[in-house]
Amino acid sequence: MIRIKHICFLLLFLFSFSTLVAQDNTKEKEAIEKLINDAVVDYMDSQYDKALETSKQALMKSFAIDDNLLIAQSYNTIGVIFNECSDSKKAIEFYEKALTYAQKENNDILFNWIYSNLGSVYYFNKIDVNKGIVYYKKSLFYAEKIKDTVQIEYTKLNLASAYFAIKKYDLGNEQINAVREQILKNDNQESKLSLNLLMGIYSSNTNKKLLAEQHFFTAQKIAIDNGLDSYLINIYENLVNHYKLHNESKNVTIYQAKLDSLSKVVYSNEKLDGLKKAANQIELDEYKIQLERIEKVNEEHQKNLKDSKLIVILFLVILIVLLLLLLTLYKNIKLREQANLELLISNEALKEAKEKAEEASKLKSQFVSTITHELRTPLYGVIGITNIILDEHKELGNSPHLKSLKFSAKYLLSLVNDILQMNKIEEKRIVLENLIFNLTDEITTIKNSVEYIADKNNDKFTVEIDTAIPEFLIGDKLRLSQIIMNLVSNALKFTKNGEVSLTADLKKVENKTYFIEFKVKDTGIGIAKEDQEKIFDKFVQIERKEEDYQGTGLGLSIVSRLVNLFDSEIHLESEENVGTTFFFTIGFEYDEEKSKEIINNIVVDLSDNHQLYNILVVEDNKINQMVTKKIIQNTNMACTIVDDGYAAMVAIEREHFDLILMDINMPLINGFETTRKIREKGIKTPIIALTAFDKQEVTEEALAAGMNDIMVKPFEPSKLFQVINNNIKNKKSVD
Repeated sequence: MIRIKHICFLLLFLFSFSTLVAQDNTKEKEAIEKLINDAVVDYMDSQYDKALETSKQALMKSFAIDDNLLIAQSYNTIGVIFNECSDSKKAIEFYEKALTYAQKENNDILFNWIYSNLGSVYYFNKIDVNKGIVYYKKSLFYAEKIKDTVQIEYTKLNLASAYFAIKKYDLGNEQINAVREQILKNDNQESKLSLNLLMGIYSSNTNKKLLAEQHFFTAQKIAIDNGLDSYLINIYENLVNHYKLHNESKNVTIYQAKLDSLSKVVYSNEKLDGLKKAANQIELDEYKIQLERIEKVNEEHQKNLKDSKLIVILFLVILIVLLLLLLTLYKNIKLREQANLELLISNEALKEAKEKAEEASKLKSQFVSTITHELRTPLYGVIGITNIILDEHKELGNSPHLKSLKFSAKYLLSLVNDILQMNKIEEKRIVLENLIFNLTDEITTIKNSVEYIADKNNDKFTVEIDTAIPEFLIGDKLRLSQIIMNLVSNALKFTKNGEVSLTADLKKVENKTYFIEFKVKDTGIGIAKEDQEKIFDKFVQIERKEEDYQGTGLGLSIVSRLVNLFDSEIHLESEENVGTTFFFTIGFEYDEEKSKEIINNIVVDLSDNHQLYNILVVEDNKINQMVTKKIIQNTNMACTIVDDGYAAMVAIEREHFDLILMDINMPLINGFETTRKIREKGIKTPIIALTAFDKQEVTEEALAAGMNDIMVKPFEPSKLFQVINNNIKNKKSVD
């Protein structure tokens, strides 16, 4: 691929950034300007992790003073770093955020930079070269508008490179001729290097071999003299292509070796590991045997509860009859004694029936708790070991067997969570939270999570959010996300080669409550009228034709009950072979003062860097030991494993640990008792409970025992690292 490294916008930061902030040259803005310039310097030195951390600090400070220009600059810098490290998806995401804030200020300089960077990410990463050319032309429009000659030169060079990539050499040469004379006159070595490299490419592909080599070697000398390693990579890459084109295999081998050697230095795994992001969660497969067992036990429990209610009703009837007999036959002592005896017997029977009903309800809750714990524990091992295999054996990344294993494990985990969620709703143990959240961010997260389903079924998925909806709302974002996620994933699953849309419209405002209508619409197979009333029942799966649509039968039932918790109702419109629409309205509070507070305290964590801590893991399961140890060691933290609580107390006396990860369900002595004994010794080391039990079931006892926090297995490694860092920092602040 033809590549000319696009760095002009970063160079311009160093010279013209003050133009953007001159309107209000406060100390805060000067500090942010310095951070962005420092990030540019680190980027030019190929210190990408350091550049990313500095850019993150600039972004946080820009949000704190509510400066759209600085926010756009920070997002733009972060996008360039991700693009340089081949994470094009994240690069586009940050460029688009930068463009959003630039549009608020209508700043031509920012438009020039951002459109140029968007052109580069689409072109250099082979996403869509023609789309990259469109963005380059937009950038050129603004460069010419603001009369920025340097940016005009670079943009035309990038346009030439893009045209060469699609074999339009004459169009590319026109761009070069437009700026060649001006570049040769100035003293900018990078632009001269780029010019010679492009002229070499043009000459090579127009059968001017010697002239091409002359330009390539001129570019090589400039790169070596000025320490431009990334440019040197591009030169070697194009020399390899040149010698391949002219059938000189010996020179191909020489320059390919130079290219590989230099690439390992500039783009080392150590520099790139800090920028990796977790992949989208894949759809879970049906676990039919476990579902049938759980459903059967649940039906038995429901039957017992119905029998108990019948006994209560019969008892009341008998009691009324006995009272009437007592009133009419009170003179007959023997009959009254007999009636009293019958009443006593009935009371005993009622008591026994009541106890059985309560026991059945208790057994149901215990069963759900036990089955979720017993399934989560091995699932932690299965998912963890699968990730370890994929990390250690990159060649197995596309293995259908590993993908199927991970797919099945995550499906079972989802089923377990659905059963637990339904049990909580039925027992009225769910209380809605009132937290500040950004509706757009939540919906964006959902969109990213279901993209793989849309791609798999060749569906077009669109999102439209009413601009009148405030940026920050107050409500239970977790339950709202569960509702939308279930509806969207369901719509995509039953739609192939069609469209699915998610809209959020503001319907009315009462005091501080904003009532928003959410609508999920698809062009899928639809639902028959006779099935629409029962679609929200538990464990219901409507019979489908021709296709095997997998699922647990719990999703829509959970959706309906969660919507009811918001004091609302969900409605359905559907026609077979036309499509289905689900819609509901929920009211959220908007508080401007709280919104400002959350913006001022925003924390953007874009780094996966972790300090070197010494962690003690107390875990009796050997497989889980291996998985947890691997997760911790992947971040360069030290890790010690012990099998039980007694061994943990011995280890603590012999060695200092920054934090303890404590399993709860262990033989000999459980995690609660172990924690109590550690606290009795006066040891204040943070202790995190690692458990497969539901968090609500163990929170009270964990805190009472002296534990600092709880992690439910399986968990995402990033969440574990966040909890570890927070607890260690909290302890240090107290000390």
